[in-house]
Amino acid sequence: MARIAGVDLPKKKHMERALTYIHGIGLTSARKILDEAGLSYDTNSDDLTDGDIAKIRKILEERYHVEGDRRREVSMDIKRLMDSGCYRGLRHRKGLPAGGSAQAPMPGPGRGPAAAQGSGENNQRQQEPADLFFLLIEEIKHIPLGIAVGEIMIYG
Repeated sequence: MARIAGVDLPKKKHMERALTYIHGIGLTSARKILDEAGLSYDTNSDDLTDGDIAKIRKILEERYHVEGDRRREVSMDIKRLMDSGCYRGLRHRKGLPAGGSAQAPMPGPGRGPAAAQGSGENNQRQQEPADLFFLLIEEIKHIPLGIAVGEIMIYG
């Protein structure tokens, strides 16, 4: 099993696909790397020689930002956007789509739990202190205050 840029390449995969397991390398980049190293796209990752692995490592070190360096670049770019206060930065800060894609109408991952449907004890909304206060006021309005005179009740 070949280990390149801190990633174990998967077994029994063509090299053009195996290289995409490295963060920062897509299919186009993988093909360019293989062309430069003089390897076929169909070469299995199991069939690589030590010389082939060394060529690929050298190309990656010289021309590409991969794995940790690439992740650091992306996180710093996002942090820069959030610090600048631009629209994309605000969307990142809120955890919403920032690349112009419309927000899905249904709740999904990263947007909190779905609202409960139906009725039942678990679906009852917890009452806020302000709601409880107004309920208490309503109850107090119906308590008779005053003096009973015969059959007539005088309310205060």
